[in-house]
Amino acid sequence: MSEALKDKAQRSLYETDFASWLDYTAQLLREKRFHDVDLDHLIEEIEALSRRDKREIRSRLIVLLLHLLKYRYQPQNLSQSWLQTIVEQRRQLDLILEDSPSLKNYMSEVFAACYLKARTEAAQETQLDIAVLPDVCPFTQVETLDSDWLPRQNLRRHDD
Repeated sequence: MSEALKDKAQRSLYETDFASWLDYTAQLLREKRFHDVDLDHLIEEIEALSRRDKREIRSRLIVLLLHLLKYRYQPQNLSQSWLQTIVEQRRQLDLILEDSPSLKNYMSEVFAACYLKARTEAAQETQLDIAVLPDVCPFTQVETLDSDWLPRQNLRRHDD
């Protein structure tokens, strides 16, 4: 089969049966048939994996910070599901960082921005005035990820 036909067949497989394309690409790599690998799509997929992990970190961090804020600023509404969400988000973030320790640096880079998104969501969900929630995250990144830590509950009453 000519190189042009092989390339066309691989590109078609990529577009019609992604799982088969992955298996075939892995086989080519194991066999060290690098010249037969669909490099453009392989590069695209590797970059997508990195973006996916980063997106998951941001998403889980926002949910975690949101629930820590709710825990701190609305203790009267505390539910077991909030605590379970805090535990689960920490566990999932820990698994991601265990697999890819370098993403801890990425988490540090996006921590403040994730807090601002969590703050906005917390104000909407709790119907608290956003001014009640600090402009800067009241929790450190270490505290946020620490499975043994929960924020001090703010027991003051917040009137509208």
